[in-house]
Amino acid sequence: MKQRTIAAAFMRGGTSKAIVFHARDLPADRREWDAIFLAAIGSPDPHGRQLDGMGGGVSSLSKVCVVGPPSRPDADIDYTFAQVLVGEARVDYSANCGNMSSAMGPFAVDEGLVPAQGTEARVRIHNTNTRKIIWSRFALDEGRAAVDGELAIPGVSGTGAPVRLEFREPGGAATGKLLPTGKPAELLDVPGVGPVRVSMVDAANACVFVNAADVGLVGTELPDALERDRAAMDRLAAIRIAASVAMGIAPDAEAARRKSAIPFVGFVSPPQDAKTLAGEDVAAADVDFTARMISNGQPHRALPLTCSLCLAVAARIEGSVVHAIARPGAADAPLRLAMPSGVLTVGASVTRREGEWYAEQGAFYRTQRRLFDGQVYVSANRVAATAG
Repeated sequence: MKQRTIAAAFMRGGTSKAIVFHARDLPADRREWDAIFLAAIGSPDPHGRQLDGMGGGVSSLSKVCVVGPPSRPDADIDYTFAQVLVGEARVDYSANCGNMSSAMGPFAVDEGLVPAQGTEARVRIHNTNTRKIIWSRFALDEGRAAVDGELAIPGVSGTGAPVRLEFREPGGAATGKLLPTGKPAELLDVPGVGPVRVSMVDAANACVFVNAADVGLVGTELPDALERDRAAMDRLAAIRIAASVAMGIAPDAEAARRKSAIPFVGFVSPPQDAKTLAGEDVAAADVDFTARMISNGQPHRALPLTCSLCLAVAARIEGSVVHAIARPGAADAPLRLAMPSGVLTVGASVTRREGEWYAEQGAFYRTQRRLFDGQVYVSANRVAATAG
C-alpha cells in the first residue's frame, strides 16, 4: 500500500511540539483520526523513541493539534488537542495542552483563518477538549505572527516573540466544577498507600496535588531521578487513580488507568534552593513555591502550562495543599513557580462568590515558532493496522 500524504505544519508551542492539521484536511468521521495520528507520530513504540514518526519519545513531543472554523459565536477558531501515547495505540482527547495553545493563534493568522492587521492580533480560541475560551494576544510582523523577540522561557533555548494566553473562566474544564468534591483539601483513601491529604482542583485541566513530604519526597527531584524512584512513581500513580474516581472523571480504578491524561498528579513544596536540568541554581528567595508534575506517567521536564495555571489557582484558594506551602503574602502578585527547567511566572485571579471559590482567569506568556510545513507521510499499512 502506498503512503498517504496530509497537509500539515510542525510547530513548537512553549516547551512542546506538535503536528498541526487543518480540520478540513482530515476525515469528517472523527473515528478515523486516531489511526492517522498514531501513524503520523509513530505510536505505539515499545522502544519509546517513535523513530518511525514525528514524535520524540516523551509526552511533550507526542502531540497533535487540529484547527478549524469556530463552533461558538465567542470564538474565532476551534482547536482540538490530541495526546498520542508513546507506548500504547491510544489517543487521549480529555485534556488541553497549554503550551501548544500558544501556537494556535499564530497558526490561524498565518493560515488566513483569522484576519489581522496592524501591530497586534487577538485570536479567541475555543478549546473543544475543555469547552473553554482562551484569548491569544501576540505581535504582528508584516501581517504574520511575529517570531523574533526578547522573551526567554525556561526549557527553551534562545528567545522569541511573546504570546500572552488568557484562560477565561478556567474552572471546571473537565468536571464542571473548580473543586470537584467541594473541598479545598481532604484526606483521600488511596489503595496500597493509605490516607493522603490532597487538593483536587479543576482549572484549565483537572489536577490532584499533594505535599512532597507526604509521599516521601523532597520536592526538588529532577525528572530522571524521579523516574528511577519506582516506589514514588507508583505512589503518585495510585493517588492519580484514586483522585480520578473521587473527582468523577472515571467511574472506577480500571477506567481511571485507561484515562491517563487527567487528572494530572503533582507534588508541591515550600520555596527551596534547587538545581535545574541545565545545572543552574534556583534560589528559594526567587520563588513562591516548588512544583513537579507527572504527565501520562512521565515526570515532566518543565510544567504543563495548564497545570501551572491550576497550581496558581490552587495557591489562591485558602485551605488547599498548595496554599499551605506557598510563600505567605504571595497572593497579590503573579506567582513564581520553581520547576525542573527554571522558574515560571503565572497570574491567576480567584474570588469568592456566594461562598464558593471562582476562578476568573489565568494568564502567562509563551513563545512559539513554526518549524516546517508541507505534507506529512503516513504509512497506509500502519493506519490500517491501528484502525483494525
